[in-house]
Amino acid sequence: MATQVEKGAAFYALHRRAGAFLIPNPWDAGSARVLAHLGFEALATTSSGFAFTMGKLDGGVGREAAIAHAAAIVAATDLPVSADLENGFGDSPEDAAETIRRGAAAGLAGASIEDATRRADQPVYGIEHAADRIRAAAEVVRGLPYRFTLTARAENHIVGRPDLADTIRRLQAYQEAGADVLYAPGLTIRDEIATVLRSVDRPVNVLGGLGAAPLSLAELSDIGVKRVSTGGWLARAAQGAFLRAAHELRAKGTWDFTKGAPVARDIDPLLGS
Repeated sequence: MATQVEKGAAFYALHRRAGAFLIPNPWDAGSARVLAHLGFEALATTSSGFAFTMGKLDGGVGREAAIAHAAAIVAATDLPVSADLENGFGDSPEDAAETIRRGAAAGLAGASIEDATRRADQPVYGIEHAADRIRAAAEVVRGLPYRFTLTARAENHIVGRPDLADTIRRLQAYQEAGADVLYAPGLTIRDEIATVLRSVDRPVNVLGGLGAAPLSLAELSDIGVKRVSTGGWLARAAQGAFLRAAHELRAKGTWDFTKGAPVARDIDPLLGS
């Protein structure tokens, strides 16, 4: 098994090589093992996918459960894992710092902290406060005995404030605060993504699959994107298949959904340790 030092170094190096790499988001240990056996180089947790397995809405899982989930994904494979640690599970810089500290103790190679408040009256933190939260997280990261990749997320596009200028100001502030990677979920337009890339000098993550005609990994790489994540898409695809099967059973009592479904001999080799 690779050590945490080796995983941290390998994950950081993926952001420095030519072209973009794909980082899929498993929602449990089984999906993590399947993705590892399919040849992906790193994994990331998904807050929405994990929340569904807990019977909760995205944002409804607390820090203890999220860190335990991250540790389970880390233990499932030998790949570097970055975690979606939401807003650090608290408003203060100290909350963000403590969450990163616990994530590192769980074996993570990286993690993200977002600037969403989860409050309708003020959906994102003010830039200065948000940057202080990233700065506190970065101080923890710099004190670790291995390379930990800190991602800072600007959430304004996905909380109903699609202001590109604000997105750029936020990402620039987080860059100055010490983030290693920058991420603005919700960006779908090629020119807007390119504008963000020209405005910062850190690797940028883009959430794939969004928009009427989602940009491919190759197209995003050509623009200069360094990392492409799947967010909750894989979990939602699995949920979609489950819902279709359940609706068929309830409405018709038939078994068409079993056609084409993988059987043990298809899955078992992908779950081997």
